[in-house]
Parts: sequence; C-alpha cells; structure tokens
Amino acid sequence: MTGYADDIALAHRLADAADAISAARFRALDLRVEAKPDLTPVSDADTAVERAIRALLAEHRPGDGLLGEEYGEQPAAGPDGRRWVVDPIDGTKNFVRGVPVWATLIALLEGDRPVVGLVSAPALGRRWWGVAGEGAYAGPDAASGAPVRVSAVQDLADASFCYSSLTGWEEAGRLDAVLQLMRDAWRSRAYGDFYGYMLLAEGALDVMVEPELSLWDVAALVPIVTGAGGMMTTLDGRPSPGGNSSDEVSAIATNGHLHPDVLARLARPTAR
Repeated sequence: MTGYADDIALAHRLADAADAISAARFRALDLRVEAKPDLTPVSDADTAVERAIRALLAEHRPGDGLLGEEYGEQPAAGPDGRRWVVDPIDGTKNFVRGVPVWATLIALLEGDRPVVGLVSAPALGRRWWGVAGEGAYAGPDAASGAPVRVSAVQDLADASFCYSSLTGWEEAGRLDAVLQLMRDAWRSRAYGDFYGYMLLAEGALDVMVEPELSLWDVAALVPIVTGAGGMMTTLDGRPSPGGNSSDEVSAIATNGHLHPDVLARLARPTAR
C-alpha cells in the first residue's frame, strides 16, 4: 500500500474525527432526527460528521474533490481527478434506533475507480481499510490492524449468503432468483448496509448482494472487498460502482469463486 500510504493515514484521521462525534451522539437522549425529501432519516450526527470530514479535507487535500451524502458535491480543484466520497453514517436507521451496526464510510476515487476505502464502526469497536487489489486490513485502529482475506468456498451449497432486504429485490423483479439463492445456499442472513461486505472481506460469509445503492454507500467497500481478494460488480457484471453521484448502482460481492454462478442467477429480471 506504499503508493497510497498517505491517503490511508489521512482516511484514518478522518475516521478518528468522525468516531469522536458519532460515538458521543449514539443513543443520546437529545439526538435530533429529521426526514429528508426521500423520507430517509438524517440525524444531527450525520451532518456533524460530514462537516468535520469536509473541514479536515479542506485543510489537508484542498485540491481534491468531495462528494458527501448530506452536503453534495464539491468539484476537484486539481487536474488529477481525485475525489473523496463520504457517507457520514451508513446505517442511520440503525443509529437512531440504538442498533450498533452503523459506520462512517470513506473512499478515495481516481476518476471512476475507488482506490482507497475505509469503514469505521465505533460501536462495534472495529475498522476495515484497504487498497483495491493490494490488500485489506481490520482491527480496532490503524496501529493494530491485521490482514483479512475472503473465504475459499467454491460451491453455493457450502456458502453463507447475505442480503440487505427483500423489498428492493422484489421491486427489481429479481425476488424469485434471490429466494432460490437462499434455498440453495448453506445459510442465509440479512446483515445489511456495510456489515455484510466487511464480513465477506473477513471470510465470515461468501456472498453479499444489494439491488440499489448510491455511490457513497458502496465506494468505500470496493477497495476493501477487492483488496481482500474478493470480487464486486453490478448486477449486469460491470465494475461496481459507477462514478457519477447521481447514478444508482447495484452490487454483487463474492469471494470470487462464487461470482459467475451468483451473477448468472441475478443478471436478468424475472418475467412478471
């Protein structure tokens, strides 16, 4: 990771600032929660975390672009097309209900390609980071990280299959295919949000799928999954994610061995 060592170090610094804010607001009695125009919740912790990250990036990477879920896009001032993509709290619905499965997602893109990713889940006491194709690590903090690697499972009948929810798959016309995957897999669970992807990177499960995501939901996950030896594409087999902030993307993440089978099963909507 020598080529991105400074970027990884900065991502950890951003995550430290984010964790200090989000952990203090988690289960706070005075937490303020509002509904965004799309009716998804946003808390005062979401906005405070993103403001803190924006301030640090303005100080340390003033030429880089920035896309955040809560405050939108700031174009890059430099010519190299580098852009940070931030989800201040992935799993806000968990956060506001007191469920500890939520995290800050931080990615660095070069053009459309996510090259650095970091996921920090302070309520779980765990952080994951990686560089696409070059390695991934997990641990309580940067100083105590250990390498992680996807599983070697090669048959769906032996695989642990993970998904976010079933309603999105029904809307995408692929519910029957997902249900058949669940039947054919050794085990299925819906961990949701970032967590399934991180368990995949650690080899604790073998497949994670979601039909509809935004760039900030997925950009940080790609370098960690691929850095751990996994594979991640959209439902139509393109590299995940797309590079435009307005694009909705899908995600199929696997240990690599299972990818052709899972992709073939989910690639086409079921006729209604």
